[in-house]
Amino acid sequence: MTSTTGGPLIFLVAGEPSGDQLGARLMAELKAETGGRVRFAGVGGDRMEGEGLQSLFPMSDLSVMGLAEVLPHLPRILTRMRQTVAAARALRPDAVVTIDSPSFTLRVMHKLTGIGCPRIHYVAPQVWAWKPWRAKAMAGYLDRLLTLLPFEPPIFEQHGLATDFVGHPVVETAGRTFDTLQFRAQHTIPTQAPLICLLPGSRKSEVKRLLPVFEETVALLAQQLPDLHVVLPTVAGVERRVRRVTRAWPVPVTVVTGTEERYTAFAASHAAIAASGTVAVELAVAQLPTVVAYRVNRLTAFLARRLIHVRYVSLPNLVMDRPIQPEMLQEDCTPTKLADALQPLLDDTERRAAYVSACQEAAKALGAFGEPPSRKAARIVLEAAGADR
Repeated sequence: MTSTTGGPLIFLVAGEPSGDQLGARLMAELKAETGGRVRFAGVGGDRMEGEGLQSLFPMSDLSVMGLAEVLPHLPRILTRMRQTVAAARALRPDAVVTIDSPSFTLRVMHKLTGIGCPRIHYVAPQVWAWKPWRAKAMAGYLDRLLTLLPFEPPIFEQHGLATDFVGHPVVETAGRTFDTLQFRAQHTIPTQAPLICLLPGSRKSEVKRLLPVFEETVALLAQQLPDLHVVLPTVAGVERRVRRVTRAWPVPVTVVTGTEERYTAFAASHAAIAASGTVAVELAVAQLPTVVAYRVNRLTAFLARRLIHVRYVSLPNLVMDRPIQPEMLQEDCTPTKLADALQPLLDDTERRAAYVSACQEAAKALGAFGEPPSRKAARIVLEAAGADR
C-alpha cells in the first residue's frame, strides 16, 4: 500500500483520469522536493501507480458520471468510501490530499474530521458557477484548498479556509516546441495547406451532437479554402466512431491520438473549433485561434441556464472576463455561425495577433511561465505536513 523510501506519508485520493494525472504530477514533484524520501498510500489510477502508489482498489470503481449511471453502482461506491476512510485513519498519514471528484473526495474528507493531520483538497469545485453554499461548508472540514483558477481563493478565504492558487496543470506545456513540418509530412498534409483542428469532445454524446455540425462547417470553409485539411485529435472511447464518420467528409481528415500528437496538431494548425472544456485552456496555452462550440439536449440547456450563473463557459474567457475565444453555444452552434466566427481568425492578421497576445495574457494568469503548478502544490503539501525538504 505504501512505498518504503521513508519520510512523510501522504495519503492521496483521486477518482477519475484527470485527477490521476494531477496526482501523478504532484507525486513526482513531492519525490523531487524530498529527494525521494516520501511515502504514498491511498487511491489512484495507472499514472499514480506509476509514481509509486499501490492503490487500495481500482480507481475505475469510482469513475462513474451522471445520476442515472451512479445509482446502480452506489452500494459499491459507498463501500469504497468506507474503505478509504478506514485506511486513512489506520495509517495516520502526515497529510491527506484529495484530488477533484468532489462528490466522492469531499465526502471522504468530511468523514475524516478529527484525523489529526492536515486535510488538503486539490481543485476547487466550481462554486462560482453554482451551489455557492459549498464554499462555507468546505471550510468546516478542510484545512487547505489548492485552486487552479486565480479568482477562486477569495471565494473560500472569506469563510476562513486557507486557499492557495497554484495554477492550471495545462500551463505546464507552455513554451514547448513541436516539429510541425515532420507532423505534416508524416500525415501527408501539404506544408502550405490551411489546417483546421477540430475537437468534438471525448464523450460519445458530445461527438454525436457536434461532428455533424463540424462537417457542415468544414464544407462551408472549404468553399473559400479549396485546399483545406482537417486534423482531429481524439481519444480511445470515441476514436472508432470519429474515424468512421469522417471518412466521407468533403475535405481530407487526419485523425490522431495521444498527448504528443495532440499538441503537435495544435502547433501545426491555423485555427480550431473545440467543444467546451479543459481543451479551451490547452488551445489558449498553444496560442491557437479557437472558436468554442457546444450543444446539449434542450432540457439540460434549460436547467443549466437557470442554475449556472456565469458569463462564459470557456475558462480563458472567465479568467480574463472577456470573450477571447468566441463562444457558439446551443442555438448559436450552427455551421454558418461557426464558419463566420472562424473565418476572421484565419484571414485577419491583426485579429490573429490580438488573439495571440490575449492568449499569452490568459496563460500567464493561469500560472504559465513561472513555477510549475504541480511544484507549487507539492511545496504547500510538504509545508502543511511539517516535512523538511
